[in-house]
Amino acid sequence: MFRIAITLIFSSMLLFSCVTNESKTEVVEETISISDINKLEAELFNVNNATPDMAKAKKLAELYIEYAELYPNDTNSPEFLFKASDISMNVHSPRLTISLFDKILTTYPNYENVPTIMFLKGFVYEDQLNDYVNAEKYYTEFLDKFPDSDFADDAIVSLNNLGKSPEQLIKEFENK
Repeated sequence: MFRIAITLIFSSMLLFSCVTNESKTEVVEETISISDINKLEAELFNVNNATPDMAKAKKLAELYIEYAELYPNDTNSPEFLFKASDISMNVHSPRLTISLFDKILTTYPNYENVPTIMFLKGFVYEDQLNDYVNAEKYYTEFLDKFPDSDFADDAIVSLNNLGKSPEQLIKEFENK
């Protein structure tokens, strides 16, 4: 009987602590503010830092994403997702980068950086995933939709050189 009582008390405490932790997590998530983001940005991008702190960069990307999820209608949300994609691209997390690009393109189709995102999507497929089929697909889609973009020439060069090794590129350059 004593063991059953102890087990019930322990189970109740465990259950209660789980519920309490969930509630605390929800409160923390709901209190993400732009000032939190600004503070971490200032720490990360301080000109006195010779090399960026990768842990802070990842935390900042997480804050950007969480903010956008909590406040999808906030005008900062597409920009925060774009900044998160930039960080993820630079820490070589290509799958996360692509998913963030897709979220922006789907949720914020009129966002001002859509042309850049479409170009970068092709670039990530080419450069980080070595997926030349998708790279070609997205570079071509980019050129179809934004032929006058500042990145149009880059997309054309990328298409012409997809899958070529540095040695092949050097040889072609020397032959010209």
